[in-house]
Amino acid sequence: MLRRLYYFITQEQILDIVVWVFLIASLLALAAVLYWQLKQSKVLKFELSQLEKVKKHNVEYEFILKAMHLAVWHIDVKNKTLTYEKDYREDVEGFAPPSEVSLEDMTVYYDDDDRQQMSTALKDVCDGHSDFFHEVYRMSSWYNGDKYWSEGYAVVSERDADGRPLQVVGASMRIDKRKEMEEALVDARNRAEESDRLKSAFLANMSHEIRTPLNAIIGFTSVLPDVADDEERRMLLGLVHENTQKLLHIVDDVVNISKMEAGKLELVMSAFDLNTELALMADTTAKSLDPGAVTIRTECPNEVQNITTDHKCLTEILRHYLSNAVKFTSAGEIVLGYNLPAEGRIRIWVRDTGKGVPDNMQQRIFERFFKVDEFIPGAGLGLSVCQSLAFSLGGKVGVESTLGKGSTFWVEIPIL
Repeated sequence: MLRRLYYFITQEQILDIVVWVFLIASLLALAAVLYWQLKQSKVLKFELSQLEKVKKHNVEYEFILKAMHLAVWHIDVKNKTLTYEKDYREDVEGFAPPSEVSLEDMTVYYDDDDRQQMSTALKDVCDGHSDFFHEVYRMSSWYNGDKYWSEGYAVVSERDADGRPLQVVGASMRIDKRKEMEEALVDARNRAEESDRLKSAFLANMSHEIRTPLNAIIGFTSVLPDVADDEERRMLLGLVHENTQKLLHIVDDVVNISKMEAGKLELVMSAFDLNTELALMADTTAKSLDPGAVTIRTECPNEVQNITTDHKCLTEILRHYLSNAVKFTSAGEIVLGYNLPAEGRIRIWVRDTGKGVPDNMQQRIFERFFKVDEFIPGAGLGLSVCQSLAFSLGGKVGVESTLGKGSTFWVEIPIL
């Protein structure tokens, strides 16, 4: 009986032990599961935090690309292909190829003057001869051929075990506005230099051209009180008057240029008979000619030609043309006339049989202070004034000349 009881109790204890072992094992397993879940939770939180950082980095990356108006691209060195990843450049929708393109095909879109430079620079980077790429170049739109300026940067981003480039990453931006500013600055510098040159030429010419008639006026007037002969006195007074007119014309030219540059030239339109006006100018000019060597005449239609324009500006232009014809014509004739090249326009011209203008000077003859012959008196302002006055009237000027045979200076203006 006692042996059976002992056996029964022992069995009960064994059962309890088994139960406790199971419970402890379950608790340990549960603890292990909880520990694993806690660990996974930490890993997940870490990964989520990293993901947030990546997301934040991508947002910042996109923001920088958009703010800088950049296009990002990469080159697969092995396959020699270029692919645009992002393109935030201004006004270049469709300028980048929609998919990867070979480097050889890409050269077609570089400007002719920049193609060799770009091909060489990209090849140096892809071949490992250079670690950095920076070029300024012109390109054509991928879809409509529009030209634009671009500046590109690139570096080697991945290499193989031997150090050879596998991938190149780069970025490009449009710089059309910067190029326009550079050109404007260069133009401003050139204009400043030209202005300085013109100022020096102006002072040099004016000091000479003003001094010449002034010396004549001062010299002749100083001897007039001592001249008793009436004929000699009249001759001296004529020379004083002639040099006074020369001085007045120089001052008028300077004043006209100043008014036009300041935008203060006021046009006064009036109607007058052109035939009568040209005949009057021819008669006035004839007084300064040697009648035995040079004659002057007009070629005008018989009917009255009434035109409406600024009378003073037109006569000023023709006065300069006639003055030049007189200075450069030693024999032959000077002809003053006009024709009607188109409806609403008239071309008035002065033709002479003088020295003529060399072909290489005809394009510059209307420039300020430009003189065909430095030994002929004149400030080099007259023809420049003519051009500016013609522009003010809505017209243009020109010259047709043959060296040694003569010239035809013309002005074409609209008539009302």
